[in-house]
Amino acid sequence: MNIGVNLEYYPKISREMLNKSIITINENKKKWDHPFFIETQKHLDIDEIKKATRPFLNEQMKNVIVLGTGGSIQTLLALKHLSKKNIFPISSSRAVELYECLNQTKPKNSVVIPISRGGETLDINSVIGIFLDKGYQFLGLSSQGTMNEILEEIDCPMLDVPDLSGRFAGSISNVAIVPAYISGIDVNSFLEGLRKGYDLFMNYQDNSALEFSSFLFNLYEKEYDIVFSMPYSFNLEGSVGLFVQEISESTGKDGKGLMGAFQSAPLAQHSVLEYLLG
Repeated sequence: MNIGVNLEYYPKISREMLNKSIITINENKKKWDHPFFIETQKHLDIDEIKKATRPFLNEQMKNVIVLGTGGSIQTLLALKHLSKKNIFPISSSRAVELYECLNQTKPKNSVVIPISRGGETLDINSVIGIFLDKGYQFLGLSSQGTMNEILEEIDCPMLDVPDLSGRFAGSISNVAIVPAYISGIDVNSFLEGLRKGYDLFMNYQDNSALEFSSFLFNLYEKEYDIVFSMPYSFNLEGSVGLFVQEISESTGKDGKGLMGAFQSAPLAQHSVLEYLLG
């Protein structure tokens, strides 16, 4: 796949380390669950999405307010810079966040999308009523739990959320695709790019993803435990946030594994580079 981008990264890992990683993968891959997220169309019904979102696709609709946290919102944040509408991610009940959103939007030109897989995130459920009382339109993404019960009580139209790991499911399910579609993001191109990427990187052969994974695992074996990122591009911050969540939740269990962290480079570079370089 030619994506028109040349990737350059350091340090390069040795051929010996890479071969060792490939052997380890091939010896253990049968023990792992099938990576459901490489099937980019299996958990989506595009026709159903188009039907459910039709009331929110008019020119009057300017704002997409997403209530969610963690895997329910992080993939959308990675796509946020591609949106043709204003996306307001509400990840908690913090008053300042809510005030700014309410101050910049109106019920007639906004849609509120509560998202949850389990439906029991109290901090998200508690703000539904704030938007409901002010007459905002809703489209719920929920299949179970208290959120689902709340949305049913207010006769909110809903699409399902599959019972899959949120940090990986967002990109191939209603969780990210529905709000992205309403926001004017080209979800078909996104899904096609995912498919091509998985074809390229999920083959257990030499590629940059395997090299990067091997490099990180080698650091972990040397007792490194924090991966800190400094994205220089504002448009990459959502993607780096997704990386932080995925590496922290996927490898970090019971005090073991790697923990991700990040801060934008223009803000962090002085203190971080001084720490690293003196």
